[in-house]
Amino acid sequence: MAGRGYKTEAVVLRSLRLGEADRVLHLYTLERGRVGAVAKGVRRTKSRFGARVEPLSHVEAMLHQGGGELHTVTGVDLVRSHHAAREDPARLGVGLVGLEAMLRLFPEQEGNARAFTALTRFLDALDETEVAAGPPARDPLALSFQLKLLWLSGYLPHLTSCADCGAETALAGFSPRAGGAVCTACANAALPLSADGIIGIEGLLARPLAEAGAVPLAGRAAAEALGVVTATYEYHGGFRLKTLAAR
Repeated sequence: MAGRGYKTEAVVLRSLRLGEADRVLHLYTLERGRVGAVAKGVRRTKSRFGARVEPLSHVEAMLHQGGGELHTVTGVDLVRSHHAAREDPARLGVGLVGLEAMLRLFPEQEGNARAFTALTRFLDALDETEVAAGPPARDPLALSFQLKLLWLSGYLPHLTSCADCGAETALAGFSPRAGGAVCTACANAALPLSADGIIGIEGLLARPLAEAGAVPLAGRAAAEALGVVTATYEYHGGFRLKTLAAR
């Protein structure tokens, strides 16, 4: 059966070397979700679109779907390059956290317009928002984007009352098994979660990505928010993000 070509908006999540001149791209597309594609010859200096398929790039891609698992890139037009974020180590660190979270939480070849919109808004905010020096894992924008992805993927932690007994006061920890905050009486083996941590997480969820930096989230509260995110990944998804290793 002959293959067919199609055009789609996409964000480059990952780029891996293949052979002497090619790359395998992990794309998140508007219409088809996660797609793997081969970009032939892009590592050659005379490549027509090599610089357009770097991670963080928001593109309009022309792809050819043949009989194999990987599609073939036949053309690329930039929508937004996000070159400045890629060249700034602090912004790049935050960006790579977001890209890996997208890779792990949305692996399906199925379009999800809300997830794609969240991804492009994250990248736009990365260009426009000041990123402070420090561990990317605790950056408010990185945490905000991951929490929104957990919400979109159905894993958002419950924080308004005890996930075990329903108590609305004395919340003191987070239990990934229970799926949310737990009170003092139910907090055996739970992760620490203070009132400031809960307020910070709720603030990140309530505000647009571009306003994540305005949420009062620093020090202990940021560490607790990160703990909630990573524990949710590990318990419900069975994975850890490599980009969160340096906390």
